[in-house]
Amino acid sequence: MPVTLCVGTSAHGAWFSHDLGESFERPTSKAGLYLEAAIFSIAKHKERPNMMLAGTDRGVYRWDFAEKHWFHEPSPMDASGYSIWTLLRADDDPKIMLAGTRPAEFYRSDDEGKSWRMMLAPIEADIANDTRASRGYSDGRLMRVTSMMFDPADRNTIWAGIEIDAVHRSQDGGRSWTRLGEGLISDDIHDLAIIDHNGGRKIFATTNKGLHRSDDNGATWRFTPLDSSWQYTRRITPRADNSGVIFLTNGNGPPGDSGRLWRSRDWGDTWEDVPLPGKLNSTVWSVATDPSDPMLLFACSNLGQLFRSKDGGESWDRLTRELGDVRSLCWMPW
Repeated sequence: MPVTLCVGTSAHGAWFSHDLGESFERPTSKAGLYLEAAIFSIAKHKERPNMMLAGTDRGVYRWDFAEKHWFHEPSPMDASGYSIWTLLRADDDPKIMLAGTRPAEFYRSDDEGKSWRMMLAPIEADIANDTRASRGYSDGRLMRVTSMMFDPADRNTIWAGIEIDAVHRSQDGGRSWTRLGEGLISDDIHDLAIIDHNGGRKIFATTNKGLHRSDDNGATWRFTPLDSSWQYTRRITPRADNSGVIFLTNGNGPPGDSGRLWRSRDWGDTWEDVPLPGKLNSTVWSVATDPSDPMLLFACSNLGQLFRSKDGGESWDRLTRELGDVRSLCWMPW
């Protein structure tokens, strides 16, 4: 099965590999997107195998694999000049899309990006200056939507994580929202994962101060410390075979100078260290998985080290190429 790996960086655009990461190529400036673009999020869909969407610092772009060209997809986010930190499609309908920006706003499209509407949410854009300062932010414009997802049990329910404004949930398709932060030791949300198993539900939220878990659908959260000298967590990624295997990235800050990859084999109840080869240069940032081959995984550090597993994460190879400040990672059959 032919495979394309895409790595999005914060200052060097996107890199593509068609040989499982053995070599990489970057589209030239003639390919429709300037070379120093920041690519914060990559959206793919099984029903659109020749297309990939990217959330960038210049709006939404579509990569056409056949033409090897980036095409700009106009949206209201262009007029505001916002960076698009989160971009995804609904699993059951590629026409339905969500986007989250910096400054923090939510957008939705029901026609594959031809039109978008802003979904109003009670984001604390007007929190007091002293509160912002205590959290390390000078103003609300630095807040960003770092994670969005459709609830796997109900597409009308949407979840979002925000730096620095906790978790938000809409149960009516984005028309109204509820802020869910009780029990969080940090409102600096990086990622979310929902695990439905044996009639029970666990929701995980990663933050700059550690992993949190909710067993009551987000009403309350509790800090679940890792057996690590660092509690900074970034991405939490269930392997795409619904087997109970989940990966969690960890390190000593953004970017930090070291990191760890964790794995759960029991739907997030316990965690074990996953050795990655060589000395890590920064926090482990992302893990990429795809249901077409759940045993094929890729991982990266924040400063561009790349790793590959062909056995579901039991063993890993370190790839030769390093690609700078990595912000997004995905692979897809092609």
